[in-house]
Order: sequence, then structure tokens, then C-alpha cells
Amino acid sequence: MTRPLPQAVASRAAGSDAAPYPARWLLAVLRTARPRQWPKNLLVFAAPLAGTSLGRHDGLAYALVAAVAFTVASVAVYMVNDVADAERDRRHPAKRRRPIAAGELPKAHAVAAAAVCVVVALAAGFLIRTPLLSVIIAAYIASSLLYSLVLKHIPVIELMFVASGFVLRALGGAAATHVPPSGWFLLVCSLGALLVATAKRYTEMAVLGPEAVRHRPSMRWYRPAALRLTQRITAVAMIITYALWALGEHDNWIRAWHLASALPLSGALARFDRLTALATPRPVEDLLVRDTPMVLLELAWLLMFVTGLWELVQ
Repeated sequence: MTRPLPQAVASRAAGSDAAPYPARWLLAVLRTARPRQWPKNLLVFAAPLAGTSLGRHDGLAYALVAAVAFTVASVAVYMVNDVADAERDRRHPAKRRRPIAAGELPKAHAVAAAAVCVVVALAAGFLIRTPLLSVIIAAYIASSLLYSLVLKHIPVIELMFVASGFVLRALGGAAATHVPPSGWFLLVCSLGALLVATAKRYTEMAVLGPEAVRHRPSMRWYRPAALRLTQRITAVAMIITYALWALGEHDNWIRAWHLASALPLSGALARFDRLTALATPRPVEDLLVRDTPMVLLELAWLLMFVTGLWELVQ
């Protein structure tokens, strides 16, 4: 008697034209959209916070539109990335469960969903009468797709492109709210993004070992010790840059609180360094939101940062 094929295998065998049931299809789309990655789009608020201003009238609403637009744009990128990496993901111990790699979401459906997301994201800037936002989102989508299809295989360059996505989010928030971005704060965002990207490569190498090269060809050029050193140098540079930004504040109250907030930020970076050293198979992003000491340090930083702005809203 022939045993029935598992659902994921049967779906792949049936080809991309066999659409799953609606509820299962929607779940597959949602998983591919990676909701746990969406909080990074809150970086659109970096420019208003660093500039201690919401800029134009109803600036908060415009910043929220920018956050939603970048979230939709990032979903398009995730869809295309998973389509391009489907075969490689099937050989990865964790990524093989992604809906496209597992045959739960047909590639054609993912590409169509990505196209719709691109149109919606680009329309946001025109909706709020800020074409510059659409230009920045277009640059984000173009650079992200270029990364997914070509540049992810080029060492060092791929890390820089990962970091650039965070900077473009901050610039998008500045454009939406009409708040001139702080150069120092943009540099802090860039260094933080580079820090996370470097940590991701280190944990991949530590967990997968020699198999890491099969899943990401650029890994053959990296060495664990060099990645760890780069991560720590970047963390120190991030703290120094953050302190220089805080010193540039003209109000004594704001300057004092923002300088003090460098302490919990330093603690969070030290905790992040320790967690990545454990070479956990969990996604690096999870270390930022699911580790209790890390969350407490992040909340302490946020509280001190916001307290520094309190005098402005009185």
C-alpha cells in the first residue's frame, strides 16, 4: 500500500498551480510577510525623535503612514527573497519551513502579492503629498531586491546593503514629517544595523558550521573571530557616536538625559554580545525582544530617552 505524501511534499509535487485552501493560503502569506520583522519599521520615528519635533502639522499621522508604507514594501522584498532562495532554503534546517520552500505558497502567488505591495507602498508618498517619501521607498525596494538577487553573495557589500535598509527607513520618516535628519543619529542607526547584520552572520556560521557556505555562498569569505571583532568594534563606535549626538543637544535637560541613556544602551549592547556568543539557532531579532534582561535594558533606555523630551511637551 502506498503511503500518502506529506502535505508540503504533495504541494510541491502538484506544482505551483495547486492553490491551498483559503485559510491555509492566508496563513502562508502572513508567515512569508514575517510580522516579527515589522517593528524595525518604527525607525521612521528616529528623525522626529532625534530632532525633538514632529515637523509638519499632524506629523505623527504622517510618520505612521511612512511606517505602514515601509512595512508593506518590506513584505514585497521578503516575498521576492523567499522565491529566489526557495531551493537553497529547502536545505536549511530552519528556513526549509518557510511557506514557499515548503510548497505551501506557490511562487507565482508570492510574486503577485509582492507586486501589489510595491504599488501600495509607492503610492503612500503621493497620498500624503510627499513624493520624496515614494522616492526613498523606491530606493529601498530597489536596493533590497538587488541585494536579494545579486549582492547577498558578495562579502562585506551585503552587510552594508542590509544596514542601508535601516538608514532609508529613518530618512523616510524624516521626509514624511518634514524634519531634517540628524547626521549623528543616522550614523547611530547605520552602526546598529551593521551590528545586527554582523551578529546574524556570526550565529549562522557558529550554528551551521561548514554547511553555512551552502546556504550563503558569501560565508566562505568570513571568519568567526573577525565577525566577533567587527561586532564589538561596531558596538563601541555606536556608543561613541550616540554620546556625540547627545552632546550636541542645545537644551541642558535633554542633553543630560540623553547622555545618561547611553548607560542602558551600553548594557543592552553588552547583553546582545553575550547572547550572540551563545551561537543560538534562534533568529538574532528574537534576542532583542524575547530576552528579559535585554527587554528591561531597552525599556530603561526608552524611558530615559523620552524623559529627556518631556520638557518639550509641557
